[in-house]
Amino acid sequence: MLRDRLEEIRMKLGVVGKGGVGKTTVAAVLARAYAGRGRRVVAIDTDSNPNLGVSLGLSLPETEAIPVLPRSLLVGPSGDTTAQELIDQYGRDTPAGVRLLSAIRVSQAGAGCTCGGHATVRSFLGEVLSEQADVTVVDMEAGLEHLSRSGGTLADADVLLVVMEPSRKSVITAARTRVLAEELGIPQTYGLGNKARLREDAEFFAELCAAHGVPLVGVLPYDPGVSEADRAGTAVASTGTGALRREVDRVIAYLDDLAVDGDGHEPVAGQRAPARPG
Repeated sequence: MLRDRLEEIRMKLGVVGKGGVGKTTVAAVLARAYAGRGRRVVAIDTDSNPNLGVSLGLSLPETEAIPVLPRSLLVGPSGDTTAQELIDQYGRDTPAGVRLLSAIRVSQAGAGCTCGGHATVRSFLGEVLSEQADVTVVDMEAGLEHLSRSGGTLADADVLLVVMEPSRKSVITAARTRVLAEELGIPQTYGLGNKARLREDAEFFAELCAAHGVPLVGVLPYDPGVSEADRAGTAVASTGTGALRREVDRVIAYLDDLAVDGDGHEPVAGQRAPARPG
């Protein structure tokens, strides 16, 4: 049965995109939704200005108190530490039911680049095993640099979701990301529309993604509750309104099918992934 096979799914999911499109909020919504399905979820905040903890229900002081992963660690049986040791020592549980790791934080001017932190994340993703997590969600910094570093921070991800707002620039960023991801050997890259207020926004995503060769896994509608949480600096409650919840459910169902069926039925560029029957 599909449900039995879902229990065996292990997925490493990178959430990327240009600045301001809502990556952290989307990463939190997805992580919370997976946890609500009984999945063991580890989330990694790789933003140098980390805020994912707030979206997962921690206070700002609690988020800032999460210890940052050491730089340039080799994770694995023959390395400096194991994935389980990192999760136990540096991870913190959140009210969303997600275990959170903080990979990078810039707290001092002139402290140097964050390459070492990204190296640790890449090594961790290469070693995290079924014993530690069913789903690993990585909230990446804005832009494309993490795909250009030697080896690529997300080279061991199974799926990249490129979050897009209804703007031409964010769709172009998704197209550029897809090319770099293919060069790194990341199996699947999809665009995920966000902040869609009008029917025309969904049509915009479909048309422009088709023009730029970006498979569209879904379009998340604008949700005032999510915006209010962002303004207040509080957790993103559940998965928002009914419309947002339904679309999140549909995206997760598609990703689950993808994990079960392998490279299965990738959506055509610009066409939203089909809903799973029944």
